[in-house]
Amino acid sequence: MTPFFGELIGTGMLILLGQGVVANVVLPKSKGQNGGWIVISFGWAIGVFVGVYCSAAASKAHLNPAVTLAFAFLGKIPWALVPQYIAAQLLGAMAGSLVAWLAYRGHYAEPGDPNGKLATFCTGPAIRKPLDNLITEIIGTFVLIFGVLYIASPSSSLGALDALPVALLVLGIGLSLGGPTGYAINPARDLGPRIMHTLLPIPGKRDSDWGYAWVPILGPVLGALLAAMVFKVL
Repeated sequence: MTPFFGELIGTGMLILLGQGVVANVVLPKSKGQNGGWIVISFGWAIGVFVGVYCSAAASKAHLNPAVTLAFAFLGKIPWALVPQYIAAQLLGAMAGSLVAWLAYRGHYAEPGDPNGKLATFCTGPAIRKPLDNLITEIIGTFVLIFGVLYIASPSSSLGALDALPVALLVLGIGLSLGGPTGYAINPARDLGPRIMHTLLPIPGKRDSDWGYAWVPILGPVLGALLAAMVFKVL
């Protein structure tokens, strides 16, 4: 498997399970409705675990443009590979979002809160203050990338469970820092599904909140570069 397809498949699995767990908790008449934030955080962590496990051999499992940019900044991958990785991550996120929508298509067709339907696809702030929201995304992504940079060069191996530390890191970020913005910490994770929300025939949907979309793109990029600079100094 090439790095491109590794990233596409890994990111697709991440979004399928991540969007799936939010849909399970939020959408009407789902058996998991009202499962709560802990269920969502665990679901995203499992999505990371499966995505990393599926793609690690082919692409080192970035699954996130923020990770790719940090690795390129530190010279761990050539800059020439960055467009390929980011394109695969975005396409994978869109594909995973499409499949998650298909899995819950009957529930999306039910009358329900348009904001809730949007929330299954992409992030949004609990309190809309763009600067504060941006800072939250920078902090969350800093924690992710700083942790990943150490996890990527472990002193010992867990074998088939090498994907577990990153999944636990994402779980911790969700539980500790996810409340203000829904912790995108990944531009592709937010942008790909937001595009699909715009394109898909979802009954009763609202607009895709493109006015906020820059926050979960710029915040993770800035957080990733800041983490890479601190890691390089240390």
